[in-house]
Amino acid sequence: MTTAFIAGATGYTGRSVVTSCLARGITTVAHVRPDSSRLDSWTSTFEGQGATVDSSPWTPEGMAAAMRRHQPDFVFALLGTTAKRGKTDGGSYETVDYGLSVLLLGAAATVEPWPCFVYLSSTGADGPAINAYMKARVRVEKAIVDLGINHLIARPSFISGDDRDENRPAERVGATVVDGFLNTLSAVGLKGPRAKYGSITGAQLAEALVKLSTEGSRGVVEAAGLQAAAT
Repeated sequence: MTTAFIAGATGYTGRSVVTSCLARGITTVAHVRPDSSRLDSWTSTFEGQGATVDSSPWTPEGMAAAMRRHQPDFVFALLGTTAKRGKTDGGSYETVDYGLSVLLLGAAATVEPWPCFVYLSSTGADGPAINAYMKARVRVEKAIVDLGINHLIARPSFISGDDRDENRPAERVGATVVDGFLNTLSAVGLKGPRAKYGSITGAQLAEALVKLSTEGSRGVVEAAGLQAAAT
């Protein structure tokens, strides 16, 4: 039986990854922070769908124990914060996007055989790290490659949709403007930019991540490949 461990399961993409894994008959473990104010609610939701909820603490020992307990074939690292949220809960790109992702990576490496580590990065992570958000992703990608673990790194463009309950107005406006421009280019026959830079919903991205990883795709998948896999 195939098992997937999903870190960031309560996020926009994570919730859909849980759904996509369950739809494929995968034993699905949804991680929820033990200090989450909605731990009981998320537990009820995920268990009602058929998933197992894990609330191990975000410590090297706690996550390593979780990996040994569940023996996952796939570990989905879907972790991230925002600058606004960091000001209210103390998290940051350094501590969450980088720190927790690398902590999870180290825990995954304690399992034999190593699982496939599926990391949600961002388009542009192969270029200059122009801000703290991108610096975190560049460093996580390097840590994954340097470790040599079996992996799939996904680099989507904007992740946005009407079903996103988290308020990210700048991202939503950006996606709308960029998509409008790219759709105009597609209408006159220039479809390449739309495939490379167009936005993708959480459900579409989740479908692509689960499909590609379970069907054996490895290495880096850029936005165009994710768009293709989601259709």
